[in-house]
Amino acid sequence: MKSNGRSKGKKRGDRAGLRLVTAHAAGIDCGSRAHYVAVGADHGPEAVRRFGAVTPELHALADWLKSCAIETVAMESTGVYWIALYEILEEHGFEVVLVNAHHVKHVPGRKSDVQDCQWLQELHSFGLLRGSFRPSAEIVGLRAYLRHREKLVQNAGDHVRRMQKVLLEMNLQLHTVLSDITGLTGMRIIRDIVAGQTDPKVLAGYRHGRCQATEAEIEASLTGNYRPEHVFVLRQHLALFDAYQGQIGECDEALDSELKRLAAQQDDPSQALPKARTPYRTQGNAPRFDSRALLHQITGADLTQIDSIGSYTALRLVSEVGTDMSRWPTEKHFVSWMCLSPSNKVSGDRILSSRTRPSTNRAATQLRLCAVSVGRTQSALGAYYRRLAYRVGKAKAVTATARKLAILVYRVLRGDFNYRDPGAETYDAQHRARAVRSLRARAQRLGFNLFDAETGELLEPVVS
Repeated sequence: MKSNGRSKGKKRGDRAGLRLVTAHAAGIDCGSRAHYVAVGADHGPEAVRRFGAVTPELHALADWLKSCAIETVAMESTGVYWIALYEILEEHGFEVVLVNAHHVKHVPGRKSDVQDCQWLQELHSFGLLRGSFRPSAEIVGLRAYLRHREKLVQNAGDHVRRMQKVLLEMNLQLHTVLSDITGLTGMRIIRDIVAGQTDPKVLAGYRHGRCQATEAEIEASLTGNYRPEHVFVLRQHLALFDAYQGQIGECDEALDSELKRLAAQQDDPSQALPKARTPYRTQGNAPRFDSRALLHQITGADLTQIDSIGSYTALRLVSEVGTDMSRWPTEKHFVSWMCLSPSNKVSGDRILSSRTRPSTNRAATQLRLCAVSVGRTQSALGAYYRRLAYRVGKAKAVTATARKLAILVYRVLRGDFNYRDPGAETYDAQHRARAVRSLRARAQRLGFNLFDAETGELLEPVVS
């Protein structure tokens, strides 16, 4: 633990016109090997100190902040270096504000670790920093399991694509007759190929009864050149695919235990678990245990009642946004955090742009995928998506529908809303009524009357 030679901070009077909001604030510039910490000049003889990144040094950092009577700390989200420090500071009772590094860029030309931490401390003292969202510690653990599982599924998918490439190099057109080469028929055939079987007729005999392709079609697709080097590569990729499937199974067991632990900490939900919606099948890569009942006990709500949201999607949404909706004052704040609302840029009373901000928010990505799938359903949201897709295009329709889904998720998790789909016909009728009312008002302003084409009756003017 070393102290820095620059011990004098800037005086408060240097920022004329700014009101001090947080007197006992500190700023930390996080790094891979060291963290620089700045406090106010009136909090001790040293305004800036340097601490190492090892755990004993992090505890010493927290103890020094306590000795300086610091109550709140601001730090940048730099890589993953901030995570261990964030958790230790939380354990010591500090209010930690995690800040997007893009929002606190230092003045160009004067960049150093010492100046960065002092700049953070000064901005935080005047209340000019906005903290990033981070769920509770319990949800962070759940999120870690699910994000790791997603990586495992992606890696397994990579080896499926490589197996398919090897089959093509042998001119085995198995993918043209099977919708999924990792299904029952496909895996039986691939395992027999790596075991040394090359007779297409024998391989086609592994056809499952529900397979739509005939044995003759499968036999024709398996007639190729079984070169030994290609079979060797196929064997290697199959072994790696099986290894990842084993890792996914272990991750599912740990995930199931974590959900049961979180559910055991909650009281029984006041409402019974609603009947599951039947139109949606279980996702192929979803965990092989019932997460819906556990999620209902943890959140007190059932997100699967919302169209296009299944158990696995609901689990991933909860792991990203948590269960405490009070972190966002209103549903508009929640939608804005997901970058699903227009970001208006106004200059000279003119709107220059209203595009949504680019984002890698995982929850928003899930809702966009749900928006695409809900467009194929006979629901009110499906009718809304199709109407927008026809009028403004599919890209904008996906964003708008994802925004509606985000609002429904916020209301359901807040606990004061039970979603019931009114149906596509109800939505179309409501939209038609709004369109007719708009036409009547427009005709009234232009001095015309509207008549019903079926009955010939005069439509009454709109009363403003």
